[in-house]
Amino acid sequence: MTNLFSSFDPMSSSLNMQLNWIAMFLFIVVFYPLYWISTSKSSILYTELTSYITKEFMPLFKSYKNIIFFNVLFMFILINNIFGLMPYTFTSTAHIAMTLSMALTIWMTFMLYGWINNTNHMFAHLVPLGTPIVLMPFMVLIESISNIIRPITLSVRLAANLTAGHLLLILLGESMVNNGVLIIITVTAAQFALMTLEAAVAVIQAYVFATLSTLYASEV
Repeated sequence: MTNLFSSFDPMSSSLNMQLNWIAMFLFIVVFYPLYWISTSKSSILYTELTSYITKEFMPLFKSYKNIIFFNVLFMFILINNIFGLMPYTFTSTAHIAMTLSMALTIWMTFMLYGWINNTNHMFAHLVPLGTPIVLMPFMVLIESISNIIRPITLSVRLAANLTAGHLLLILLGESMVNNGVLIIITVTAAQFALMTLEAAVAVIQAYVFATLSTLYASEV
């Protein structure tokens, strides 16, 4: 690698071209066979995950059809995060271009829907109930800024958490070069522990992204 961040460069991975971004479509390879392989372990795991996510999101929506999108969003991010932990695999969700594209598209869709269909509700949301008249202009400004930065916080949170874990694994791997057997064994054990933590982070960040998107949707 030319530098510490070379592992995140699309040009330096397996195919040596921008086709590395096709790795994000691993989601389709894993997701769609579940519809006709009804007794596989992956389908059972998918059913358990989606039922849990549905129970979490159901109080925020009136109908089940609104939750389907957020179930798919959660599974898409989760599968890309998990596959990104494998060696020589391009992690698309560790790139701000990918996460910002998702967050900005979702946020813009919610904003357009809210301001077109629920204009009065959107205006009322800028001023919390019980706000003094003197503070109303400041509250409108604060609420507007917090609303605008939502896609940025969504995307940076996901990309930064995945990038930090990958960098730690890279640094630990480089520390084993030209060292003794004891250090190699110790660092390898630390990498296994860190890999377990990264697997948990992959699940948690997918859940956080989908949950916050659901909360933003429920407001409009």
